[in-house]
Amino acid sequence: MGNMVYLKNVATLAMDTTKCTGCGLCLDVCPHNVFKMNGKSAKIADRDACMECGACSRNCPADAISVQSGVGCAAAVINSLLGRNGGECCCGPQTDSSSAPRSGGCCG
Repeated sequence: MGNMVYLKNVATLAMDTTKCTGCGLCLDVCPHNVFKMNGKSAKIADRDACMECGACSRNCPADAISVQSGVGCAAAVINSLLGRNGGECCCGPQTDSSSAPRSGGCCG
């Protein structure tokens, strides 16, 4: 399936590498291989692949990872697939008329 990218430079994912203990749980729970080991600690290797599910931050025992799960374009994609209102994504660069409309308030 390859690396999935939702939109460039919009993920809320952040990591405090000074808190990271190198346990590797973020690598284990991330469904899109966003993290890699960098010596004795983890690092964000592919932020644009992050779907903001929150698995990494919920499982980090050192509280080194933060992400606003359920926000942004990941929530918009899920809501759209479920037929809910607010399924439009307003983040990132403007798209042409062949793309889904991007109105609404998903990205604050």
